Amino acid sequence: MDKIHRYERMAALTKLLTASPNRIFTLSHFCDLFGAAKSTMSEDIDILKDVLARYELGKLDTVTGAAGGVRFRPSMGRAEATRMIGTLCRELNQPSRLLAGGFLYLSDILSTPSVVRAMGVILADQFYESAPDFVLTMETKGIPVALMTADALGVPLVIARRVSNVYEGSAVNINYVTGSSGHIETMSLSRRAVKAGQRALIVDDFIKGGGTARGMIDLMDEFSVHVVGTAFVMATASPEQKRIQGEKSLMVMDAHPDNPETLLVKPAAWLND
Repeated sequence: MDKIHRYERMAALTKLLTASPNRIFTLSHFCDLFGAAKSTMSEDIDILKDVLARYELGKLDTVTGAAGGVRFRPSMGRAEATRMIGTLCRELNQPSRLLAGGFLYLSDILSTPSVVRAMGVILADQFYESAPDFVLTMETKGIPVALMTADALGVPLVIARRVSNVYEGSAVNINYVTGSSGHIETMSLSRRAVKAGQRALIVDDFIKGGGTARGMIDLMDEFSVHVVGTAFVMATASPEQKRIQGEKSLMVMDAHPDNPETLLVKPAAWLND
């Protein structure tokens, strides 16, 4: 094998780590791949770690122990995250976006890959230490941001349905009360989708009264799955008391449903902490 130069190793190393977020690679794996000594690979990893930290492009962690190694965790500097969400808020502060029932038109934003990828990174960064086994969302509008959050965490995405599908096998169905209208709705999840004892992170696009989120938490109780957190793209300022507590949203919307001119969308307070 021809000698591999450091710049070649660094380029390949960066690609391999960033393409598999939160996955632990052993040092031996890279030594075998590049035909390099452990001391050489350790130096390369230290260089890459410093560069990523300097430009706030993510975190490169060294994991100790028998199953240890190195992993890349996507992240965004707080200043950049606040700037990005602030830009979104200015775009969303258009009275024409306010929909009947006090909801906000977000479909164009949630269909832009670069935007939802950034949202997923910001949300995932808040839950790395919680170590969820999967991300749970409710069909359908929350799927893009939930998928990007799952990608950053390096875990699968699980989707709860309103109606069970025959191709998913037997399912658990629960009834829940929507937080906004108080109507009874049904939520379904295949019995094969998750396992007892796992840890779930709930991610969705919008929270108003918190009824759907409460339903997803109750659904996880049916599977004996622990919910480590709930995260949303948008939360409404009213009602202040929701059916869940401790949720984390990227933006907060306040508006009188009958007066679009009162619409105000702003970054969530925790982004400025």
